[in-house]
Formats: sequence, structure tokens, C-alpha cells
Amino acid sequence: MDDTKPQDGTIDMRQSLALAETLSRISLMTSPAVRKRLAARSLELQFGHLDEDSGAFVPPKQFLLYLVRMGSFSSTPKILNDDCQDNDIQMPINFSRYELIQYCQTQPQVHPMVKRAFRKVGESNVDSYGFKFRKLNALTKGCSDYVSSPYSLRIFQWNILSQALGQMNDNFVKCPDEALEWNSRKFRIIEEIVEYCPDIICLQEVDHFNFLKYVLGTQGYTGVFYPKPDSPCVYISGNNGPDGCAIFYRTNKFDLVNIESRILEIWRVQSNQVALLANLRVKETNQEVCVTTTHLKARQGAFLSTLRNEQGKDLLQFVGQHCGGRPVVLCGDFNAEPVEPVYGTVLADEHLNLGSAYADCDTSNVNSAAREPPYTTWKIRDEGEVCHTIDYVFYKKDSLEVEAVLELPTGEEIGEDRVPSFSYPSDHFSLVCDFKIGDQPKKAAL
Repeated sequence: MDDTKPQDGTIDMRQSLALAETLSRISLMTSPAVRKRLAARSLELQFGHLDEDSGAFVPPKQFLLYLVRMGSFSSTPKILNDDCQDNDIQMPINFSRYELIQYCQTQPQVHPMVKRAFRKVGESNVDSYGFKFRKLNALTKGCSDYVSSPYSLRIFQWNILSQALGQMNDNFVKCPDEALEWNSRKFRIIEEIVEYCPDIICLQEVDHFNFLKYVLGTQGYTGVFYPKPDSPCVYISGNNGPDGCAIFYRTNKFDLVNIESRILEIWRVQSNQVALLANLRVKETNQEVCVTTTHLKARQGAFLSTLRNEQGKDLLQFVGQHCGGRPVVLCGDFNAEPVEPVYGTVLADEHLNLGSAYADCDTSNVNSAAREPPYTTWKIRDEGEVCHTIDYVFYKKDSLEVEAVLELPTGEEIGEDRVPSFSYPSDHFSLVCDFKIGDQPKKAAL
């Protein structure tokens, strides 16, 4: 069967409408109102319609499917591989954190990893992320000294860069080929995660989940994975299966209440982007928290921005449906700068009452978008250099309090070839946020 042809009966429906219109023109029994409705429905199938709630133009379903799915309308064959490239990995299951970091640092590498410091709420460094100058009283406990408590929550958010896409598709023209190889990257990814002692880890572009699950399992984490329905990875030779979103959490701190997942919709059409939600209960206090991660549609342009905003609306409805009154953290790669509509849509949701952790760590009297860091990704592709903020950690302001965030590295620390590189394994920088949950145990609303 030809994949390029619509499979939902749209052609038959158009033919039926054409016949009905012909009959209506020759039939004296057909009223003008019916003829108008038939004509309007025919135009909708061909050219789309206006959304009644927003007044936005909604393209026809087939066009939407073409835009939001990867290979559904192409003749490119899928290459369906399993996540098995790391089946031969062997390492002690009782590694301490220090031993694991030491192990990561003995793997093939050229330069030491970029290291960063934490900044408390209300403190800022000189020259807005320019020169690396940080006051001692502006730092939280050192990474190695962080001790998780029942009333604290350290969230780690990161697009780790899919191996198949990064090596075969993304055209990082300044990154050496050796630095993009999986054997060069995989333990650098682990080092970046374990360095900051997170309680909960939210990841995007995961296409080696079994590796992460195995190695992070040595540190007491367990995790869940939800793939994209039509991942671009599966069209690339040598892939390790589809990419998607993953959440890991400390098993000594949390019990899992439930997991929910969703394929995000755009005007009621399923897209190729997903959301993964975990409701977790703190063992010591019975306080429950809701953590969600997502990865919205990529690429720039006004229409793509509109599609992301529609995904954002569906995402907020999904979180609102399953959070049950719990404190909420919503994070991910939104592929949208703070000036885009979806950023405002997330912050404007009255039910969830969300703020942006990195913006709220800066207490200056400007709007939230202006308080975001200047970049969360800085890369050079064949079309040029890209440096902007598209990753966020949002949180429910009436039940969580931001205490500190991990600084972004400076341009000097990153290097003139930007990322990915031998010094950093992804084209996105990780975001790490410390939250205070509260002093009193709480139970989630039913």
C-alpha cells in the first residue's frame, strides 16, 4: 500500500460531498441552507477551518498529519531495531557515586567535563552569565555535599541528544565525529546526571533507555520510558530504537503512585510528541508530588509556534487531569523561546498556577520571560549558530518554593565550537532546580 495516500477515508468523503453538491444543484428539494452547509464542509476538507474557541486557522486533518508525524507520508522505510546496543555492558551493581564518577572519567575522553555551580534565589552573578564570577554566599551546598531530605526536591531536566539524530542527522559542523560516537558520549551523560545528585531525573531524546536504566540503577534509581509514536530515529540506519521521554527517581526516597503518558494532540489530531507523568510519594512524609516531562515540536516559524501552543494546551489539560492537587513540576524541551505563545500559555493556566524556576530564581522586577537565562542550548549546525532558551522547569507556585538553580556555563567555558563537544555530550545544557516541598506532610487531593 502506498504510504503517501491518506488512509482515513478522506478521498471517499470528498467524492461523496462532490456528488451531494451536484445533486443539490439539480434538486429543487434541497434548501439553500443545506447547500451552504455542504459547501462549507467541502471547503473545510480542502482548506481547513477556524477554531471556534481561539479563532485560529485549523488546517485540514491530512495536512496536519503530514506536518506533525515524521514518516507517515513518505516512502522512506522504517528500520525497526530494539534497544540492544548496550547489552554487553558490565560494571559492578554496587558502585558508590564517587566510584561511578571516577569510572566515567576514565572512559575515552579528551577534555574534562564542563562543571557548574548552584545559585540561590535572589543572588546573581556579575554581567548576566558573562564572566564566571560567583559570590561564595550565592552558592548552595557543593554537589558532592547535597543531602536529599523529605522536604527538599532536586529536579534534573535534560535533552540528552538522541544518538541516531545527533550522529546522523543534526549536522553539528564544529563537533568532531569522535565526540558524537556513542562510546564517547554515554558515560559523559551518566557523569553529568550523577554529578548533581538529583532526586528526580527528566530526560528527552532518550534512545538508549536500557543503558541508562542499568547504570542509574547502580545509584538507586529506577525509571520509565515512553517513546514517540513515529520517532525520526527509526528511519536512520543503525538506530537503537525510537527516542522518547524518560523519568527516573530515587527508590529510597519515593514510592511510585502511578504513571501516565500521552501522545500530545493538535486540534484533536495526535502529533509525534509525547508527555510522561509520574505521581510519586515521599516515603518518610507521605507527601505526594507530580512530575511531568515533555518534548514539543521542533523548528522555527509562526505556524510551528502555533502548533507548539496547541500542544501546550493539551499538555496542561493532561497534567491537570492527573496531578490531583499535588505539587507539580512540569519540565522539558519546549522548543520555544520565552517570547512564543506556549510560554505564556503555560504560565497563564489558572488551575495549575505555574511559574518558571529559573526565571523566579531571579527576583528582579521584570517579567518572567526577561528573567530566563539567555540560552539553554548553544550549537553550530550547517545553517549557522543557534543560541537561545527553549528548555524549562515549571513548578506549581502555591505548593513548591524555588531555593536554587544550577548556573548555565559561560561562553568561555563552553568553547568557541559550542556543544556537543568532547567537554559536553549534548547540544542542550542540563537544568537542575532545588525546591522546598513544605514543612508539613500533605496528602494529595482525591
